[in-house]
Amino acid sequence: MIGIPSIRSLSSPYAGCIERAGGEPLILRAEDGPDVSDLLRPLDGLVFPGGTDIHPRFYGQAIDPAAGVKTDEARDIYELALLEGALDLDIPILAICRGMQLLNVALRGSLLQRIDGHRGSDEVSVFHDVQVEAGSILADLVGSGVRRVNSRHHQGLREAHLAPGLAASAVAPDGIIEGIESKAHRFVVSVQCHPERSGEVDASFAGLFRGLVAQAERTRQVAKGSERI
Repeated sequence: MIGIPSIRSLSSPYAGCIERAGGEPLILRAEDGPDVSDLLRPLDGLVFPGGTDIHPRFYGQAIDPAAGVKTDEARDIYELALLEGALDLDIPILAICRGMQLLNVALRGSLLQRIDGHRGSDEVSVFHDVQVEAGSILADLVGSGVRRVNSRHHQGLREAHLAPGLAASAVAPDGIIEGIESKAHRFVVSVQCHPERSGEVDASFAGLFRGLVAQAERTRQVAKGSERI
């Protein structure tokens, strides 16, 4: 079972990508349990999806009035608690766009509140190349070298903003980090692009969801084995 917080229905592209990769998606709602441990208990993996900006207070800043920041603090609090709990339990995680930024903030990194050239007008996708680092988990899943990606974000991070314990796995030509992954967990992978918009990215990006589902299955089998002991 792979949980997805803050989506409205299983018709979401995120859920569809999980299903096509052989997984079973589950919508996670804040009202479903009084404690995130109740929500995490049945899960073998998690996808943190795109969405609104993370409130800068969670990384020690005030909102820049010129940055066009749009926030949902209730969602931030809920998803940060889920993410921190999942990291503690070493549950496999795929984080996408806002999810990547959330991962960096959860591990004590920060963000640029405004960047240029990574989102089109009316929030339509723009496209650019990224360099996927050889030897990274991301390279194992989608291939290394230059990859063409879609882009729909106006916030991001550079090397100076990267949280301790995270490594950059993909970088755009302007230095904006486009992928990060944990050096301390089995499978915590994130990208700034939107692989769930499968018509906009190379077919190799489906490997992100296949990789998550494979890791989730290993988690489930280990849990089953522990129950038998």
